[in-house]
Amino acid sequence: MPTVLRKTLIYSDLTHKIIGALFNVFNDIGPGHKESFYQKGVACELKEIGLIFKEQLPAKIIYKGKNIGIYYFDFLIDGRVVLEIKVRNFFSAKDIDQLYSYLKVRNLKLGIIAHFTKTGVKFKRIVNLY
Repeated sequence: MPTVLRKTLIYSDLTHKIIGALFNVFNDIGPGHKESFYQKGVACELKEIGLIFKEQLPAKIIYKGKNIGIYYFDFLIDGRVVLEIKVRNFFSAKDIDQLYSYLKVRNLKLGIIAHFTKTGVKFKRIVNLY
């Protein structure tokens, strides 16, 4: 049965490829690894499928013209989608707030939080409406 993409989703074609890459990594190496191993696997998979991305990208927090802190996020894919990798079985408000902060600081529309769990990959799309 062919895959049907919802065209109403932001960057549906791109996010379909990203999510497919996440599942390919999990299906290949399985559960129970460190977050850094999944990140390396995702980087390899993104390269293999031809997506352009940057890793461990800084996002500065500026207050009244002064840098007061820096976030580092896992991936910026195609200059449009932030991808954060986690190893746990639940999505916390802290994870969602963190990703939303990255989107606001970089003025981006979409982020994905991906959790590698014992039973598979779970993900959430976070949209920056402002």
